[in-house]
Amino acid sequence: MILDIAFIIYKLILIAIIFGISLFIAMYATLAERKIAGFMQDRHGPNRAGPFGMLQPLADGVKLFFKEEIIPGDANKKLFILGPCIAMITACMTSAVIPWGTTLEIGNKSLPLVVTDLNIGILYVFGVVSLGVYGIMFGGWASNNKFSLLGAIRASSQMISYEIAMGFAIISLLLVTGSLSLKEIVEGQANSHWNIVYQPLGFLIFIICVFAETNRTPFDLPECETELVGGYHTEYSSMKLGFYLFSEYINMFVASAVMSTLYFGGYHLPFISSLNLPHNLIAMIGVAALFIKIFLFMFFFMWVRWTIPRFRYDQLMNLGWKILIPLSILNLLITGLVILLVK
Repeated sequence: MILDIAFIIYKLILIAIIFGISLFIAMYATLAERKIAGFMQDRHGPNRAGPFGMLQPLADGVKLFFKEEIIPGDANKKLFILGPCIAMITACMTSAVIPWGTTLEIGNKSLPLVVTDLNIGILYVFGVVSLGVYGIMFGGWASNNKFSLLGAIRASSQMISYEIAMGFAIISLLLVTGSLSLKEIVEGQANSHWNIVYQPLGFLIFIICVFAETNRTPFDLPECETELVGGYHTEYSSMKLGFYLFSEYINMFVASAVMSTLYFGGYHLPFISSLNLPHNLIAMIGVAALFIKIFLFMFFFMWVRWTIPRFRYDQLMNLGWKILIPLSILNLLITGLVILLVK
């Protein structure tokens, strides 16, 4: 009984740490994006709040907290409040099955660095991500604003369309790994090649779909300011708007973690197991390696935003239905055929 209580306390501490790290990274990702934009546009970016602008995210957060909270008179108040809550909760829930490292050896206890190692971890990620679209739909519809509604309809149709190609890309990966558990997928890459070697086309399809799922440029049609003012969160202010903005950056962080886990070995580094180092030190090096991979993907997200122009909506849907879905089916067939011939 005492051991069970200690294990529960450890899990609660791990949840709190992951939640805090997610919020911290999402907060400073806003600063990183503006700094990268400034660099690519030959300007400084934020440099007033604190040394080198390092306190700018705190200033933005305080500003959002103290802004007037406005709910339109004709809005559906319950759904208007529920929308950003769902977007934020689903964004934070996704990280529960991501393995952040191997295990920590404390005393005679082995503590896994994952909140819960589900044997259907990928299905959990897909399920939670699919729920996130309700937050966008509720916000767009409940605002009683035509621009918000159009943004929400775009977001839902875009996410549903690109989830099909993403699902086929994942099925191809599952044929290679033979497991739905993210932990087992990472461990399967420990003593062999990373999955990117076996599934380069699948990874390309997956990362394009991730851009669409997270509403990042060039797939940010749901919040296209040139057409829809601000998209599905046009009528939002104060921390409700902050929740939508934060959830986007948390989704970007989690998506980077998922891609690192599925295709780039997760917390594993080549030859790290051959080093004669203490187990806990190797575990910490693995955690650091995973976060380096995550930050590289997040930089890629930001680099693309300030490099590639936004698609037209018809181009976006044509890419999803006429190119990515046939390509993902072809990749699935080739993967199955290769596995069949090898066996």
